[in-house]
Amino acid sequence: MSRPAAQTLPDTTPAALAATLLRGAFLVALTLPSVRRGFGASGLGWAYLVALAFALALVSVPLVRALARWWGVLDTPAARKVHAVATPLLGGAAVYAAFAATVLFNFTFSLTLKGVALGATIVVGIGVLDDLLDVPARWKLAGQVVAVAVAMSYGVVLDTIPTAWPGSYAINLVLTLLWFLMVTNALQFLDGMDGLAAGLGAIAALFFSLAALQTNQPYLMFLAAPLVGACLGFLPYNFRFGRPATIFLGDAGASFIGFTLAGLAVMGEWAENDFIGLLTPVLILAVPLFDIAFVGTVRIVTGKVHSFGEWLAYTARDHIHHRFEALGLTRTETVLLIFFIAATLGLSAMLLKDATKHEAALVLIQAGCVLAIIAVLEGVARGRGR
Repeated sequence: MSRPAAQTLPDTTPAALAATLLRGAFLVALTLPSVRRGFGASGLGWAYLVALAFALALVSVPLVRALARWWGVLDTPAARKVHAVATPLLGGAAVYAAFAATVLFNFTFSLTLKGVALGATIVVGIGVLDDLLDVPARWKLAGQVVAVAVAMSYGVVLDTIPTAWPGSYAINLVLTLLWFLMVTNALQFLDGMDGLAAGLGAIAALFFSLAALQTNQPYLMFLAAPLVGACLGFLPYNFRFGRPATIFLGDAGASFIGFTLAGLAVMGEWAENDFIGLLTPVLILAVPLFDIAFVGTVRIVTGKVHSFGEWLAYTARDHIHHRFEALGLTRTETVLLIFFIAATLGLSAMLLKDATKHEAALVLIQAGCVLAIIAVLEGVARGRGR
């Protein structure tokens, strides 16, 4: 990513200043003790956390955007990218700040939350460095491994393999590492069209919160709320329905959202049955997980990559949003369609509560049919590309 010269100062027109004042007033109102108590007394604590993170992101994104322009931290157009003008990066730093501030002032940190928070902070730091300096893919992956190791040291470990099995703890450590790396990078790979990564983050966090409510995990239900709000607060600047984004998440934002969602999945107990409990987060994150698996498989089968190093470095317009656009959808239609698919699979995850193995299998088959339809559509689009 080249570094253009520093850009113009922020918009100081009367309308822009008025909008800034309104956003600030909204945030100040939410920080008043009486407002916070009012939300709590009405049983709307979840909504308060969403609103507070939303307001924090709404206020902080323009500040970060101005800094990115001033410093020349811009994403310039390229053949594999869909935007046509140089656009400020570092939006993810604002999303992280909104989430972190909301959690810091409203939660008592559990041991596992400390692990996820520290790991996410490392991921954000690596992402900011990448936005500034173009860090090689192998070094970013190494940094993500360190972040996962930090989280696991605080007890953020899957218990998929029963403890009675020989070597179960070591296997669970490996599965946890793979899970974090896969989800983190899957969200990052989908950050290629305005609004897509942040919108998927908000949808997934919402369904994690609903699943936590279903399974009587209030701590996780409330913990997911700030991520919903932070992602939604970023979207007005990034998903503008036919108009170009004014700022991008950057590597820091997409990887932060993915890492945090992966952490929420590991922290939760989603069902008494291990198989059904595993299905819940997989269905909630089915779109990014399917995309990274499908694209990786196609690249290997078609001979585009021959080693892990090549896989890390390879970039192309072959992800789900690129394929849907190739079918003739506009970018806005493409993003909305992917949102609806993610929501459909998230609703399927909600059906797993108290489901028998037979019922869970039917839900899994239904989800498989949805993903098969996507695979067929992507195949059609790939054929048109050739």
